[in-house]
Amino acid sequence: MLSVSSVCPGRKMASLRIRMQPCLFSVLLLNVLCSFVSALYFHIGETEKKCFIEEIPDETMIIGNYRTQLYDKQTAEYLPATQGLGMFVEVKDPDDKVILSRQYGSEGRFTFTSHTPGEHQICLHSNSSKFSLFAGGMLRVHLDIQVGEHANNYAEIAAKDKLTELQLRVRQLVEQVDQIQKEQNYQRYREERFRQTSESTNQRVLWWSIVQTLILVAIGIWQMRHLKSFFEAKKLV
Repeated sequence: MLSVSSVCPGRKMASLRIRMQPCLFSVLLLNVLCSFVSALYFHIGETEKKCFIEEIPDETMIIGNYRTQLYDKQTAEYLPATQGLGMFVEVKDPDDKVILSRQYGSEGRFTFTSHTPGEHQICLHSNSSKFSLFAGGMLRVHLDIQVGEHANNYAEIAAKDKLTELQLRVRQLVEQVDQIQKEQNYQRYREERFRQTSESTNQRVLWWSIVQTLILVAIGIWQMRHLKSFFEAKKLV
């Protein structure tokens, strides 16, 4: 009896482990597949403006692809927008300088190159003159932003330059190394700015502490002189 009771739990645990392995494999597979999903969409109204902040190194090409869908009240679904509906794209660099300001169609692609490292603001809003096409409705915008070497279409590059698979792979590696170097330079730039901000803050705190100490000393001296004159006026000393 003892031997049977001691063996059965082991078999149950073994069968449980065998059943758990496919489940764990499915979860891991789902996580891997989800890691490749980079779709982004948002909704905007008639007068709404959506902005995104993207940290970009200098001399980096950015490509944005978007498409719009118009909400249909009859079917209660989002359908492809009409051709008359346009999107206005505006991009500002970290110095708040406009580097791209252009109107596109209901589906399009915008491209720009950063010249200053830092946070770039990408804003989109619908064509204000075409609001009558979807008065009171909502617009769904699908947006995909590609930065650096991810913005390159290597299939077109290989076909245009007639590159072999090895040459194309070498070119991809070279561009990836170049992008990594740009990222490292940008991180050094951020670290330098953070150090300057920290040193400036520490210096201000130091001077503020000195000013506070001088004020306290001055108030103490004034109080002592005031008390002394008060006691002398009352002839207590």
